[in-house]
Amino acid sequence: MTTRSTSADRPASVAVAEALTRQARNSAALWIATGRSRGHEVVRRRGFVAVDGDERAGTRVLIQEPDLDPGELAELSELVRGAAGPVNAEDPFGSTDLSHLGMRNWQMPVMVRPPGPVDAPALDVIRVRRPEDLQAAERIVIEGFELAGFEPYRPGELFPASLIEQPGVDVFVALDGGVAAGACVSVVDDGVGSHYWVGTSPAFRSRGVGRAVMLGSLAHLTDLSVTLTASKLGRPLYESLGYTVAAPSTWWASTPTAP
Repeated sequence: MTTRSTSADRPASVAVAEALTRQARNSAALWIATGRSRGHEVVRRRGFVAVDGDERAGTRVLIQEPDLDPGELAELSELVRGAAGPVNAEDPFGSTDLSHLGMRNWQMPVMVRPPGPVDAPALDVIRVRRPEDLQAAERIVIEGFELAGFEPYRPGELFPASLIEQPGVDVFVALDGGVAAGACVSVVDDGVGSHYWVGTSPAFRSRGVGRAVMLGSLAHLTDLSVTLTASKLGRPLYESLGYTVAAPSTWWASTPTAP
């Protein structure tokens, strides 16, 4: 079940200036939940969170503050150097330089949407509860994001069954003619929501599936501010749903196959 803060301690809206910190915290909540559900080691420090996975899942780094101290940067560097698989790092603040680790970088905007109603989706959108629906979402994300590291497919590797039992985490699937066509993950943490892995099956692209799965998942979050990090292709959709750009975030990867 999605968890939310009470109305007494939930902010009415997230200011654009807060969006980077909120996105950093929410993304860490997702990857901590993912790491726990996979049985991977989670490293939590003041300035960063890291989920140290295996050779297929890789290591995920979430920068939490714009001012990592020398000790934190040294520890983070050692984690990256010792990673069993590919490394991906998210830095919403764009302030931590990881180029000394041989990682490439690019930018994507952090976007924020204030609380407010949304239209009903044109397709059926379900909140995942059954194992077969979770596997359908998993396949859509692997194919849609071309996650070659998760091929050949192993059920439950990207989205373990216990992921949807983690506090605040929900997975949604959009159905086109009764067939799973799109998927996304939403996370609510500290009174703010965010979306991840918004993907469409290649066979259903350009049919409004991404919009439908976003609308269906946002229907449960209309009383919250919501953030996300947008790809170039996804940004027009999010802008049409009421998101605005807060600032660019910097992403780092050890390979060219990062999601």
